[in-house]
Amino acid sequence: MLAAVAVLAVVFGIAEVRPPAAPATGEQGAAATVAQVERTAAVCPQPLQGLTGSTSLTAYTPPGAGTPTGGAGWLSDAAAPATPPTTAPSATPAPTASATPAPTGSAAPGKGTDKGAAPADARLTVAKPGTPVTAPAANGDTAPGTGAVANGALAPGFTVTQTTVVTEQRGLGMSGLTCTPAGTSFWFAGASTAGDRVDYLSLVNTESSAAVVDIKLYGDKGLIENDAANGITVAPGSSQSVLLSTLTKGAVTDLAVHVVARSGRLGAALHAADGNKGADWVPASVEPAPTQVLPGLPADTSAARLVVWAPPEDDADLKIQLAGKNGWFTPAGNESIHVKAGLVAAVDLGKITRDEVAGLRLSPSDDKHATPVVAGLRVDRAGSNGKSDAAWLTGSAPVGTRATVADNRAGASTLFLTSTGDAASVKVTASAGTGGGTPVTKEVQVPAGATVALPAPEPGGLNGSFALTVETVSGGPVVAARMLAVTTKDVPMFTVQALRDDHSSVKVPRAAQDPGVVQR
Repeated sequence: MLAAVAVLAVVFGIAEVRPPAAPATGEQGAAATVAQVERTAAVCPQPLQGLTGSTSLTAYTPPGAGTPTGGAGWLSDAAAPATPPTTAPSATPAPTASATPAPTGSAAPGKGTDKGAAPADARLTVAKPGTPVTAPAANGDTAPGTGAVANGALAPGFTVTQTTVVTEQRGLGMSGLTCTPAGTSFWFAGASTAGDRVDYLSLVNTESSAAVVDIKLYGDKGLIENDAANGITVAPGSSQSVLLSTLTKGAVTDLAVHVVARSGRLGAALHAADGNKGADWVPASVEPAPTQVLPGLPADTSAARLVVWAPPEDDADLKIQLAGKNGWFTPAGNESIHVKAGLVAAVDLGKITRDEVAGLRLSPSDDKHATPVVAGLRVDRAGSNGKSDAAWLTGSAPVGTRATVADNRAGASTLFLTSTGDAASVKVTASAGTGGGTPVTKEVQVPAGATVALPAPEPGGLNGSFALTVETVSGGPVVAARMLAVTTKDVPMFTVQALRDDHSSVKVPRAAQDPGVVQR
């Protein structure tokens, strides 16, 4: 007992002699301050560009008024896959789903440098906030995924966009996505193994330990059992492609895909290619929820196909609504969709936008019967010559305080803003270009339940590509998407990316000295 009393006395004395350096005021333990994040990391998938496609990587950090100083931002290749994938534009033998590629690099990208300067082998480096930087990705079928890291002043809002153009007939089109943080759960809706579809999952592990992954596939008959989809090991610092047709035991027209990491973390992305009809990345959806909002339907949509998955616990009855220029409305002939428990349902919506931009919302037909779902939407655009490209939209979250998308080009970017509640005011900022230019800011009013589309504001004296940042100024929540459209070899190529809150700041709880803690 005497010894215990002596230890408590020592601890109590130290606590009194060495109080917090900057004692906080206010209620103890309350979240009182907002601090900028000091490190941001993201994972970009393998380009899946075939032998002749080209891929660009663009990184950007928006300028801020925070306190972090110094720091660095960079992109480095993960190891190439042990066996090259069979991408749509080529005919190289595909890896099996259970293959475990050995990393050809020494470690995960950027290992040991997270708090310092960029590694010597970085594919690109970001020098300062406010100016985007672009560089080509590795070429060929065996191009690896990429790890992106930013710290210090470059961490808040650090964003990386990957854009691929393929001009061969198989895999023809533009594929783009915003690189996402490593995680343990990823949902995709809209995959397929029917017809000319060649769909791949790209698994990239930029961590220092191995990840063990299960891939769950759902079709119109429920979960597709396949032992080859379970226990896939992705070594640290490596990339691996999984051809979905090797897991479905036959053609399945509409699929929902759930990637779950049993251990470790990794980046997962799903690429879809439909022969000469188009290709793009199927974006990862927000987690299953009773209401899903999918922004970014172009006015000249020539065809649209909605794919929805419901959990095994319950059926889902959903209303289909569009957010047009005047608010929410129900499209005639496509008022609802019924999804049986554990299954995938799909419906062709045709030219649903009827020459108006829109966002799509799925919500419970009965508020008392709210079933969480995952939804994806394929969108096709066709030119006057009959050539077309496709993009995939997915359930998205509001932009929140701030969201950014990089790799915008002069005359080629369109911004879609949909207010899901009350009317809102947002600020749109175009950064300087990669080769120079003066930033431009524009404030946009979005009516309640409506979608506003505007050509992206462009920086003065633009040279190169630029970034777009959207900030909510006032009003209700806003979901946003950017369409990049470029005609290449008479093909109206395009890709659509939703903008998501960059979570560049976190709440920090107040701390106050409490010597009494040694008595509890």
